[in-house]
Amino acid sequence: MENDKMNCRTIAEQIFLAGVESVLPYRLITNEMSLKDSCLKIGHQSFSLETIENIYVIGAGKAGAMMGAEIEKILGNRITEGHIVVKYGYSCKLNFIKVSEAGHPIPDVNGFSATMEILKIAELANWNDLVICLLSGGGSSLLSDIPEGCLPDDMIKVNDLLINCGASISEINAVRKHLSVVKGGQLARVVYPATLVNLILSDVPGDPFDVIASGPTVPDPTTFLQALTVLATFGLTRSIPRGILTFLKEGAAGKKPETPKPGDPAFDKTFNILIGSNRMALEAAKSKALEFNINAVIIDDQLQGDTSTVAEYLVETAIRFKSDKDEVKPVCLLFGGETTVKMTGKGTGGRNQHLALLSAILLQNNPGITILSAGTDGNDGTTDVAGAVVDSDTIHGAISKNIDPEKHLNEFDSFHFFKKAGGHIITGPTMTNVMDIIVVIVE
Repeated sequence: MENDKMNCRTIAEQIFLAGVESVLPYRLITNEMSLKDSCLKIGHQSFSLETIENIYVIGAGKAGAMMGAEIEKILGNRITEGHIVVKYGYSCKLNFIKVSEAGHPIPDVNGFSATMEILKIAELANWNDLVICLLSGGGSSLLSDIPEGCLPDDMIKVNDLLINCGASISEINAVRKHLSVVKGGQLARVVYPATLVNLILSDVPGDPFDVIASGPTVPDPTTFLQALTVLATFGLTRSIPRGILTFLKEGAAGKKPETPKPGDPAFDKTFNILIGSNRMALEAAKSKALEFNINAVIIDDQLQGDTSTVAEYLVETAIRFKSDKDEVKPVCLLFGGETTVKMTGKGTGGRNQHLALLSAILLQNNPGITILSAGTDGNDGTTDVAGAVVDSDTIHGAISKNIDPEKHLNEFDSFHFFKKAGGHIITGPTMTNVMDIIVVIVE
C-alpha cells in the first residue's frame, strides 16, 4: 500500500462501505426467509400457509421500508395488510404494505399517527394469523405514542432532553418504554394470540432485544421506578413536562400497568430473530481490508461510553500498535458501537463527527494514523452526512485555512468544521442501521 494520506483516507472509506453493504436488507432478509410451495421458512421456524388465515406485516426503523420490499418479493399478495414507519427520506414504494415517514431522533405527529395505525393492524390479528414485525435502528423514536394525560409536545420535549443528556441507549429506552403502550413487550401483548415473528436489525451494543427499538416484542426487565431513576441521575426531573413526570410517578406507585415481564403468556407464540448486527458489518469490513493487503483486527464491536473518552482510547490504541515492532503493518483496527455526547454547545454535528474532530486534535503530532468514524445509517446526529475521516494533517490543514478546531469543538459544531476543512463521509440514506463503524489504519 502506498503511504499516501489521501490513499489511506480513501481505503478507510472503502472498508467502511464494505461493512455497510454487508448489512443491507436485501441480503439479510433473503438469508433468513424463503417460501417453497406453501412452506414459509423464517429462521429456524417453518409455517404452512395453508393453516394461516392472514399475514400482517408491521414494523419501525430506518431499514423498515427496504426490509418490507424484500418481504413483498417473497410473499406478494399473500400479505393481507401492513404498515411500516421509517425516518424521513428512508421510504420506498411498496405494493401491499403502507409506509409512513416520521421524525427521528425526535418523534413527531406523523410518528404518533403511524404508531396508532400499526396498533390497529396488530389488534386485528387472531389465533390463526401470522404477524411479521420488522424492527431496526430508529424504531424507538418512530414507533412512538403519547401517554394518557400528556400532549404531543410533552413527548417531543422529553425525547429531546433524553438524547442530549449523555444517557446510554439502554437508559433512554427504559424511560421511553414506560411512556408507551407499544414499547417494552407491549406490542406482543396486543398481537397475541396471533403468531408473531420479529426480524431484528440491531443498533445497540451487545444486541439486547429488550433495548433495540425499545423492545416492543420481548419481555421488559425495566420498571417505572428505574425510568424515574434515569431522569434523576441525569438531572432531568425538573426539566421534563409535568404530565410526563406525573405519569411515571403513578406507574411507580402501581396505578399504571407495568410492562410485561418474562413468563408473560403474551410471548408464548413470539419468535425474535436477529438478522443483522454490527459484528456482521465489522467482519465484512475486515475482509475488505485484507483485499487491500492490510492486516486487519476487530478490536471491539460493543464500543460505548463518552465520546471524548473513546477518542482518547482509539488514538492510544493506534499509537500502541504503531510503536509495536512485532505488529505487521499496515494494520486496520476495527471498532463498532455507539458513543454518547453530552451537548453543552449549540453547534451542528453528531457523535461520529465529534469523535473524528477530537481524534484529529489528538493526532496532529502522530503521523501515519488515519481514523474514520461514521454511522452505518448514513446520518450522523441531525446532519445529512455519515461521519468524517481524519489524520495528522487534518488540524494543520484547518489552521492554514484560518479554521479554529478548538472553537468548533467547544461549540459542538463539528459539522461546520469538516464542511470547511474537508473530511466528511457522505453516503446518503443507506436504508440500514447497525450503529457506527470506526476504521483505524496504522501505517
